[in-house]
Amino acid sequence: MSSSPTEVGAGLVDVTMPQMGVSVAEGTIVAWRVAVGDRVEAEQTVCEISTDKIDTEVPTPAAGVVAEILVDVEETVEVGVVLARIAVGDGASVPAGSPTPATDAPSVPAASPAAASPAPAAAPTPGAAPGPARQGGRRYSPVVQRIAAEHGIDLSAVAGTGRGGRVRKQDVLALVGTNGHGNGSSASSPEVAEPPMHIESPYRPDPVPPAPSAPATASSAPATASSAPATGPANGAGLSRMRRQIGEHMKRSLETAATCTTWIEADMGRVEAARARLRVTALAFVARATIDALREHPALNAWLEGDRYTRVDEVNLGIAVSLGDDGLIVPVIHRAHELSVEGLAARIRELARRARARELTADDVTGGTFTITNPGQYGSIMATPIINQPQVGILDLEAVVKRPVVVTDPDGNDSIAIRPMTILGLSWDHRALDGVISAQFLATVRRRLEEGVS
Repeated sequence: MSSSPTEVGAGLVDVTMPQMGVSVAEGTIVAWRVAVGDRVEAEQTVCEISTDKIDTEVPTPAAGVVAEILVDVEETVEVGVVLARIAVGDGASVPAGSPTPATDAPSVPAASPAAASPAPAAAPTPGAAPGPARQGGRRYSPVVQRIAAEHGIDLSAVAGTGRGGRVRKQDVLALVGTNGHGNGSSASSPEVAEPPMHIESPYRPDPVPPAPSAPATASSAPATASSAPATGPANGAGLSRMRRQIGEHMKRSLETAATCTTWIEADMGRVEAARARLRVTALAFVARATIDALREHPALNAWLEGDRYTRVDEVNLGIAVSLGDDGLIVPVIHRAHELSVEGLAARIRELARRARARELTADDVTGGTFTITNPGQYGSIMATPIINQPQVGILDLEAVVKRPVVVTDPDGNDSIAIRPMTILGLSWDHRALDGVISAQFLATVRRRLEEGVS
């Protein structure tokens, strides 16, 4: 991750809070690696930040001298807010009276061993406290407070593993898992039903009622409705910050791209047989078929930024993942073309798990060249996905449904058969592509699925 230099005056550039995902609206400063007056090189880490999705480091966009540090450790600010200013150019120096951060702990030098294990904090979610709070002399980040409140955890009893005994969100999540508040699924079991990959589907599984003989409690209730994605804001409530951020991103995409959507049907018979044998989901097969189709039709594996159209050699495949109340994020499988179906299935599971555990890094959510979204697992049969800018296409995988279709045998005879069918939808940018290319791409994906993806 790098920041683009922003000139703010004679010889000064901004270091700003970066955008780390579609619905990330703010971040918290965890530690400063530099102090006012320090000389820094381009791309050198100046601070560590935490959002409710990603913990990462922020580099300086240019070499120079740290002129100002404008945000204190533990302070939560919105994306785009200036965190620091760097004086650049020959003879760069610190202006007189430049502020230094008011923190409870000193800045951590780049060479300090403590910098290797920063104590993550996280941005508040809607309804949480606006910033880190103290309880009994200890300071807790908004996300730590939210998780603790959701699961009835007394933070004063939690042993922190962060710097100075600070309670990290990993500490609270570990306690949640120990107490049985998690969903109980095992990431290592390939056939475990995966949580929803896309938040926009209107379909939701019916909650499983507790057994009559064992009333549900805070520690024993199955994760059903509470672990499903949120269907929207509470009655009478305004949209959350995360929902507003997602809405702005989607609206901006629709206003930017000349979006068209093309659909095609595919017989998933061979995929269903293969996935039962390999114990992976259909999404992994569709991902592999999509990669093959992108290699055959590289015009869709591209970015369009303004009038600049760039085809990318590597397939960096984004997979839309729902975070429930916290919105949506698209982690990226880099160099996905090098992976088999089994490898893709493992990477999808791992990225989805890390996304929901808030363990993604900046590299995990950048560089995507094409995206797949999968609302069909809730039973939907057709949707119009919105392009993830600056990409030029996104593929929608719908439900695999058994229904009667006409099939033709090798001798040309037609008959009615029950087949597992799905509809694949491709939203594409008409500024960069034409309908012929999109139809050819979908036909290639269908052919790969029906002939048997390897």
